[in-house]
Amino acid sequence: MAASVRDVAERAGVSVGTVSNVLNSPGKVAPATAERVQAAIDDLGFVRNDAARQLRVGRSHSIGLVVLDVRNPFFTDVARGVEERAAAEGLSVLLANSDERADREAAHLELFEEQRVRGILISPVEEVLPLLQGLRNRGIPSVFVDRLASTPGWSSVSVDDVRGGRDAVEHLLARGRRRILFVGGPLDLPQVRDRLEGARAAVAGVDDARVDVLPVTGLTMAQGVAAGRQILALESRPDAVVAGNDLIALGVLQGVALNGGIRVPEDLAIVGYDDIDFAAAAAVPITSIRQPRERMGALALELLLEQLDGKEPRQIVLQPELVVRASSG
Repeated sequence: MAASVRDVAERAGVSVGTVSNVLNSPGKVAPATAERVQAAIDDLGFVRNDAARQLRVGRSHSIGLVVLDVRNPFFTDVARGVEERAAAEGLSVLLANSDERADREAAHLELFEEQRVRGILISPVEEVLPLLQGLRNRGIPSVFVDRLASTPGWSSVSVDDVRGGRDAVEHLLARGRRRILFVGGPLDLPQVRDRLEGARAAVAGVDDARVDVLPVTGLTMAQGVAAGRQILALESRPDAVVAGNDLIALGVLQGVALNGGIRVPEDLAIVGYDDIDFAAAAAVPITSIRQPRERMGALALELLLEQLDGKEPRQIVLQPELVVRASSG
């Protein structure tokens, strides 16, 4: 049986309250007494029950992070930025994957509340404000990650995806590409919708250029491969692809390369989004719109800490950066 606080107190010859002070407020205990208690802890192999302590004090040293797809290296990098900033504050990060499903997202939020997290960082699937408002009412603040908070009074860290989509297409137009295909989805995902909006804005007023859309059901490499095969089957093929993210771009590259008939970039230029490490390491290195992923995560945690300190919520919008590689010529 595991040793209890009472066992430690009996071994050290002190009260349970003194053991509690050694664990939580060591400055209140005389050094000799603290040493005696620590010796008892070591002898008994006592491990504090932090979960029980959290139930008593009503809060933990953890924050919750909900991402859209943990398989996407973009979110891995965001999580790393969150964790490094959290570690500096003595906080741990509980990571959850919604897999782009609203029901899973809601279940994770409920679980995080049961774990009494101090706050939540979330890249939401869809409209999640009512759930987050309920959590806020019960003392758990939240910050949107990779999503602009469109409602006043909420914190968020996002990238200007409209500009990113525009930059991608303007780059292709400068390379002489005119038949541009946007491959991304789901189209109701705000990040995808904004990137498409920017892509369309770039061709506005360019008479001989257009942006068509090939929607996919998810931002995965498998969906990109399927899209590449569809491009091969088109009677009138595009001369450029703007992908909703780098995984789609890598899939398109693989889809057209495996089946032959299209050379990248000679016949088809490709621009991705996020600039994950795999983009630069592809057989044909992928031009991409870089997002400051780790910085985004660190800033999200900073905004959460501000709320915990009683400061007003605020929104941070970061700027994307075009990184040109061989895939766009």
